[in-house]
Amino acid sequence: MARQVELSKVRNIGIMAHIDAGKTTLTERLLFYTGKSHKIGEVHDGKAQMDWMKQEQERGITITSAATTCFWKDFRVNIIDTPGHVDFTVEVERSLRVLDGAIAIFCAVGGVEPQSETVWRQSEKYNVPKIAFINKMDRVGADFFDVLSSIEQSLGANAIPLQIPIGAEDNFLGIIDLIEMKAYIYDDESYGKNFHAEEIPADYIELSKKYRHIMVEKAVELEDRLMEKYLDKEDSITQADLSQAIRKGTVNNKIVPVLCGSAFKNKGVQRLLDAVTFYLPSPLDLPAVKANLLDDPEKEVFRAPSDDEPFTALAFKVQTDPHMGKLVYFRVYSGQLSAGTYVYNSTKDKRERIGRILQMHANQRESRDTIYAGDIGAAIGLDHTVTGDTLCAQENPVLLEAIEFPAPVMSISIKPESRAEQDKLGKGLNKLAEEDPTFTVGFDQETDETILSGMGELHLEIIVDRLKHEFKVEAVVGEPKVAYRETILNSTTENYKHSKQTGGRGQYGHVVLEISPAKPGAGFEFKNSIKGGSIPREYIPAVEKGVISAMKRGVLAGYPVVDVNVNLIDGSYHEVDSSELAFQLAATECFKRAFMKCVPVLLEPSMSIELTTPEEFVGSIVGNLCARRGKVLGIDSKANLQIISAETPLSEMFGYASTLRSLSSGRAASSMHFEKYVEVPFEIANKLIEDKKKEKKS
Repeated sequence: MARQVELSKVRNIGIMAHIDAGKTTLTERLLFYTGKSHKIGEVHDGKAQMDWMKQEQERGITITSAATTCFWKDFRVNIIDTPGHVDFTVEVERSLRVLDGAIAIFCAVGGVEPQSETVWRQSEKYNVPKIAFINKMDRVGADFFDVLSSIEQSLGANAIPLQIPIGAEDNFLGIIDLIEMKAYIYDDESYGKNFHAEEIPADYIELSKKYRHIMVEKAVELEDRLMEKYLDKEDSITQADLSQAIRKGTVNNKIVPVLCGSAFKNKGVQRLLDAVTFYLPSPLDLPAVKANLLDDPEKEVFRAPSDDEPFTALAFKVQTDPHMGKLVYFRVYSGQLSAGTYVYNSTKDKRERIGRILQMHANQRESRDTIYAGDIGAAIGLDHTVTGDTLCAQENPVLLEAIEFPAPVMSISIKPESRAEQDKLGKGLNKLAEEDPTFTVGFDQETDETILSGMGELHLEIIVDRLKHEFKVEAVVGEPKVAYRETILNSTTENYKHSKQTGGRGQYGHVVLEISPAKPGAGFEFKNSIKGGSIPREYIPAVEKGVISAMKRGVLAGYPVVDVNVNLIDGSYHEVDSSELAFQLAATECFKRAFMKCVPVLLEPSMSIELTTPEEFVGSIVGNLCARRGKVLGIDSKANLQIISAETPLSEMFGYASTLRSLSSGRAASSMHFEKYVEVPFEIANKLIEDKKKEKKS
């Protein structure tokens, strides 16, 4: 079966924004206008098609990035609607990794909000070209020009307005297209489906000329040929010249075209679809994807977006479907894949059979026989594949760059109510951990509890909710706990000999370790500096294993050890009594003793928090933050609101959302994300260590 749409007419786009900017509402409109849905679902009714999870409908927020395919004119548009809440940042990260372009949505009232900055930075990391859409122009307080300047100032974007609004708030009637210099007025009765072009209203002519001039200046800067033409005579720049220059600048991520509208009132959505197909890149417009040869990881190869190249794809999401089992979403970078054939997972070194290939529409799907370069699809039958794995042709094995995910910072304990629930809990947790790389499961042998770790309170709350409703698990859930860490401030060298003589064969392992602090966030590095074979080579992995075992269990208070360099510099062995186990035990004990000599300290996650509040509540909010060991970094004004930036320890922020509501009569909003690990103050660290000792005794 030949491909349905030629590659130049494929667009893989994501929709990204701060929470409540209207991402899902906009996606619902896109599906309506492209004929994918016959009636518009609303987020506030819990009827949005893309928010199909029960937890999403209850809370009116997006949790998982849903993937859908629609057609506009003769283009195929694959859309991924990503969450705006910071706890689900993994969903944004993995979606951006596989997209070719994005629509960044900004609320015309709120403008650039904290999470807008986070997702913008993530998109810059992957060099994703963007179009900005200023939504909610019908809302009280909407200000297009203020948001336009904050996109430039706060995000450092080279924003180029392609439209300006006609009116705002209740009087938002339509848009002025600055390329065509025409006004588009939307008809309210037809849900904005009907609109007509007319001459620019007289009171908007000067404003339109001013912003067209800004647009033309920014566009011609991108091409020397146009700059010469412009300097000669500005009017000689044609619509085609402008459109081509803006497309080239957008694809190269040098400019960000800005459009506006109201998704809820159906105004400006069709023009946005036109802009997506015209300005955002097809897979052909982007450089070939870089991969490493499996046999020679130092050697790079490139896979061009062509059906004739060897098959290469990246799995970017795993989802558990109640009817079909495990679904793996993947982006095809090169080649083609047919249902019923085999594919090689080069990350896991496993050959997997593709049962079915599906084209997704939110949580509905249609089967496809073959999927081609540039497509996004889902497969059934990939038992061993997880997020970030490379799928490729076995005869041409390569590894694509994996997706990096942040480490979880908060944990809760969960205990099944009965033995029968234990199996259900295990199955449910396996499936959820497979879906979400920022969610990890551990087991505390001392308390006989399962420990769930995630990115924040809401993240863990949703996990527990899904366990109860999807997997029917009855369990007792403990209070949230902070993921503390241990590290050292000094260096030392320690010598330890593990020597035991029991009847028959003894145990002998002797190591000399040099340990030193690594840079914050650098993790653990083990170095073997043994010269002359004082420890045989086969025992070296056992030494590293012993060190890692001690680090996992913690030394000071039982929390995992991070950011430490360990160098094995000397030791000795016994011809008969030495074994891997003896060296492992020697390394564990040696590391513990060395660690306690190096000024050990506890670390805690420090969160970056941004609060938006009316001025009258600033005093009480700042006072409360300081009482929580917070540090205020700055207070800015925006419209009639104050924006407080601060850093606070996560341990002090449990239940903060309800405190903030009562402090501000429900009028302040906050967004918080993990910033870095910092040292715990001495008195608090001592109390934590004492509490941990009591816990162990009990």
